[in-house]
Amino acid sequence: MTRSWSRRTFLRTTGVTALALGLTSGPLLTGRAAAADEFGDLRAKWRTLILGAGFSPTAEPFRTKLAELGTRAAGLQSTMAPATGSLWPDAVWTDPEPDTDQESFGFSAKMNENFSRLRTMAEAYCQQGTGLTGNASLAADIVAGLDHMYARIYNENQTRYGNWWSWQIGAPQALLETCVLMYDRLSATQIANHCRAVDHFVPDSAVGTYTGTSTGANRVDLCRVLALRGVVGGNSAKIALARNALSPVFPYVTSGDGLYADGSFVQHGTIPYTGSYGAVMLGGLGMLFALLAGSSWAVTDPNRQIVLDAVENAWAPFLYNGLVMDNVSGRGMSRGISATDPEQIQADDHLRGHGILSSIVLLGQGASATENARWRGLVKGWMQRDYYSPPLSNPSLGLVSLARLKAVADDTSVTAIAEPTGHRLFSSMARATHRRPGWAASISMANKRISYYETGNGENLRGWHTGSGMLYWWGDTYANGQYSDAFWPTVDPYRLPGTTTSRKTLADGAGGDWGAAKPDVNWVGGATDGTRAAIGQYLRGLQSTLMAKKSWFCLDDSIVCLGAGITCTDGTAVESVVENRNLGPSGAHAFTVNGTVKSVSHPWSETLTGATWAHIGGMGGYVFPGGASVEALREERTGRWSDINRSMSTTALTRRYLTLWTDHGTNPSDATYAYVLMPGANTTQTAARAADSGWVQILANTDDQQGVRLPSLGFTGVNFWFGGTVGALTASAPCCVMITEKSDGTAVICVSDPMRMQSSLSLTWNRAVASVTSRPSTVTGATTGSSLNLTFGDLSGTAGATQRITVRLG
Repeated sequence: MTRSWSRRTFLRTTGVTALALGLTSGPLLTGRAAAADEFGDLRAKWRTLILGAGFSPTAEPFRTKLAELGTRAAGLQSTMAPATGSLWPDAVWTDPEPDTDQESFGFSAKMNENFSRLRTMAEAYCQQGTGLTGNASLAADIVAGLDHMYARIYNENQTRYGNWWSWQIGAPQALLETCVLMYDRLSATQIANHCRAVDHFVPDSAVGTYTGTSTGANRVDLCRVLALRGVVGGNSAKIALARNALSPVFPYVTSGDGLYADGSFVQHGTIPYTGSYGAVMLGGLGMLFALLAGSSWAVTDPNRQIVLDAVENAWAPFLYNGLVMDNVSGRGMSRGISATDPEQIQADDHLRGHGILSSIVLLGQGASATENARWRGLVKGWMQRDYYSPPLSNPSLGLVSLARLKAVADDTSVTAIAEPTGHRLFSSMARATHRRPGWAASISMANKRISYYETGNGENLRGWHTGSGMLYWWGDTYANGQYSDAFWPTVDPYRLPGTTTSRKTLADGAGGDWGAAKPDVNWVGGATDGTRAAIGQYLRGLQSTLMAKKSWFCLDDSIVCLGAGITCTDGTAVESVVENRNLGPSGAHAFTVNGTVKSVSHPWSETLTGATWAHIGGMGGYVFPGGASVEALREERTGRWSDINRSMSTTALTRRYLTLWTDHGTNPSDATYAYVLMPGANTTQTAARAADSGWVQILANTDDQQGVRLPSLGFTGVNFWFGGTVGALTASAPCCVMITEKSDGTAVICVSDPMRMQSSLSLTWNRAVASVTSRPSTVTGATTGSSLNLTFGDLSGTAGATQRITVRLG
């Protein structure tokens, strides 16, 4: 049992999955009576937030969900057996001498699980239609269970052990919510006991400074504990402290945990976490905003607007047709099927995404009418397009989230909004998203500030290469289950799509827990005009001598992928993976190369010599400019969720894959590759692109520079790893340049300093330019005429952001 299991167990019934109705407090009173009444209002409001309202307990899917809740609670009641070290015999929370830190973490998680079970029983007692609604015997057992927990483990005399999260967030949240639900069955002494225990483990000092474990999503969770402690115990100072302690979460950060101006969200210092911890923060803030609205403790900090803006600036770019992209979910992507409940799917990209949709609806109730209406339209669109995993059939979505999402789906005044198109570059967390009509893609990288991957608590043990240039992509009506359908436990972790890797064997958890391993590189990032982009990664392998330069040029219907300077002395093979498609259990997808249909049997392998194009039926096409030798492999792969996450199921799963890669051989020196990814293209389109030799001009593909020109698009993109001249562009120092020439006689020049180190930069474009029509303050000089010469001042403080210049061509 782990911290993360406890967190997601808890979130299925709270936080991210609760319904807020925007209730306001009752008539104002005065003095002590007013305070008592207001605490009662807040308890009532929190009950509504966690139980929901506005749905019929006899209508589906609620009737079935409520019955399941009742069955689960009855099972817990029947097996509860208070003992010295447990409340349930299968959830023992203590061991006199744990052998390892992992065991100690497990015992603290078991303590937390006991509180979570009591909360489940309390919900069954309070909800309609569970078969246990208002059951006196159940109520008595819940209260007795709380007393047992106080007497035996969670009290003011206990010293915490294992995982801090269990003691300061998981357990107190479940405990306090149970107290809210059972408030009328608890005596003043019992309430005081539980509040005293919470005060012991979560003192005011827990939010005294914005550091360590008290930042970002964790800070919001701690504030939630303090606010509920104040509500349950009638302590206005605690509620005020919780509200005030939220303020450090709101402003943009420039390092460490939190939201960045470019839309990045980081937790644990170096991990892109929009889809997991970010979801917790979003849901927690929505709950607290709703709870405190209209009360004496309403959140009025004007910086709260930053969080509201982040719905579309930070979260929406990583949501696609109901799913949230795995590359911003940290170790959460390794959570599949529970070992303790094999029928319970813990999470996948769709299930996590649905929780975020629910949180966006909740947060909208505290936003402007315009924002709320637009967000509801976005949510409705995401729901309607999620054919792979319809949100209202989500097995892990709580009653309250189901009610909230169903209300949006049934609201005829809400018009579904289509998926937006465009490019977003998140330099502060080394991620990019590229969205086009019919498909979306995302790139994962790593640098000095962002880890290769995150492992910890025995999770995500083989995510080693997810930051080595992994290129994810999804279609609108196809391939939405690509990473949902047992991909992570069955895929070859050395052959993730888009990556360049050494086949050197790595140990589970290689590099260390909590994102300890980061490559010693600066040049990672790119430039974008919001529609297209040039992106580059200076790659150093994890625990490897591998070095490479990787570039992606994100265009209208495709992504041009280049690799150069690929060098390694590990004594093992080095590969650049063009694709690794999860074909599902059947694997019946046609594979065509240069017009010839290949075998559909598993296993099958072939070296595709002289390949100019390839196509996977129902997926997309791949073009190899000038021809290439590509390895192809169809194979069945069997794995277990427990292979990558020790708390998950040991049941064997088999999926079929089609993998394409360039084999650079053993100990390559200065190897290269080039290919074009065309999501959704058919064989005719792929073959036509391959036949059009002038469509893409590779200007450079070396260890010094990589660049392409596409005359039909007026596009030029160059990654200057060391400065120099490429085509018509000359740069004095490392930088990224992207130019789009438009049919109206103008051009947009996008420049960035991915290294965040250039104190000056000069750029020459050997193209006639009549005038500069707009430029940022970082451009200190510009001369036009037969060529354009731009001089930049200090770019080191721009955080790798794109500097956009527009010109009128000569």
